[in-house]
Amino acid sequence: MRIAYTEKTMNKTFIIAEAGVNHNGSMEIAMQMVDAAVAAGADAVKFQTFKAEKVIAISAPKAVYQKETTGSDESQLEMVKKLELDEKAHTRLHQYCERKGIQFLSTPFDLESIDLLNRLGLEIFKIPSGEITNLPYLRKLGAIKKRLILSTGMADLGEIEDALDVLTKSGTPMENITVLHCNTEYPTPFEDVNLRAMLTIRNAFPRISIGYSDHTLGIEVPIAAVAMGATIIEKHFTLDRNLPGPDHRASLEPHELAAMVSAIRNIERAFGAGIKKPSPSELKNRPIARKSIVAATPIKKGETFTDMNITVKRPGTGITPMRWDEIIGRKAAKPYRKDEPIET
Repeated sequence: MRIAYTEKTMNKTFIIAEAGVNHNGSMEIAMQMVDAAVAAGADAVKFQTFKAEKVIAISAPKAVYQKETTGSDESQLEMVKKLELDEKAHTRLHQYCERKGIQFLSTPFDLESIDLLNRLGLEIFKIPSGEITNLPYLRKLGAIKKRLILSTGMADLGEIEDALDVLTKSGTPMENITVLHCNTEYPTPFEDVNLRAMLTIRNAFPRISIGYSDHTLGIEVPIAAVAMGATIIEKHFTLDRNLPGPDHRASLEPHELAAMVSAIRNIERAFGAGIKKPSPSELKNRPIARKSIVAATPIKKGETFTDMNITVKRPGTGITPMRWDEIIGRKAAKPYRKDEPIET
C-alpha cells in the first residue's frame, strides 16, 4: 500500500519521519529506520540524496554542532561522503517503503539528485533550507511541477518570497507548495523556535500551506505547531542517539517518535468541527452537573414562591434556574417538601 499526500489528506497532519543521514551509510540501518517509522505511525520516511563532491567544496568547514558530534579531524566533505546512498540503495529503499506501506521521500541536494528522485517517480520533493537561495536548483525543481515542500531555516520573508517566485514562474502552482517554518540549529534552543513565524508565513502567502520542520529536543514544539495550523510536521529520528554521526544527538529515538505521532493524532481528534454544542459523551452529565429550582423549606399549597422559600440545587432535572424570575411571585399549586423540585 502506498500513502499519497494529496488534497484529501490535508485535514490530517502529514508526519514525516526524517531519517536524513542517520543511517550512517548502512542499508541495514536505513531499512531498520523504515521499520521504526512504520511502527511509530508516520506517513512518510525521508532520507537525503546527494553526491558529496557536487554539494560541498573541499575547503568547506564543518558547522559547530558537526564538530561537537563528529570531531574536527575530518572535513565536512569527508564526513558527508561516508553518508551517501547510491541509486541502487535508493531503489531498494523506495521498494521497501512500498512494501511496508509508508511513503518514501528524500531531499535532493544537487541537480543530479533531483533527476535520480524523479526517475524513481517521487510525487513530493523536499527543498532543504540551504537551497532556498540556489536559483538553478529551484528552477529545475519548479519545472518538474510536482508537490514541493520548502524548508525556510536561516531565511527571512523576502528570501521565501524570492524562492516562491522562482518556483511558480518555473511551472509549479503556489497551491502545490507547502512552506515549513524551520530553525537550522541542531538542537534548536526553545527561545529561538519563533513558532509564530509560521503564522506570519501563512499570512504573507495565503495560497500556500504551512508546516514545521523541528530540530528542538523533545516533542512539545511540533505538537504546538499542529495546534497552530501546521499541515506537515517533519522531525529527525534515529535508532540510537549514541550512534556516531552529525545528527543523532538532535533526533528522537523510536519510542519518542511514536509518542509524538500519537500526541499529534490526539490533537487532530480534539480539533472537532468548531460548532459549540454538547458532545455525545457529556450529555449524560448535564442533568447531574446542572441545577433546578427546588423548595428551600416546606411550602404549603397556595403559598407564594419567594427568594426565601425556593433555591437552586442539583440535579438539573426540573425547572431551569434561568426561569427564576418567572417563578418568583407565583403561588404553589401543591405542597412541597424541602428539596422537592418546583413544578409549573
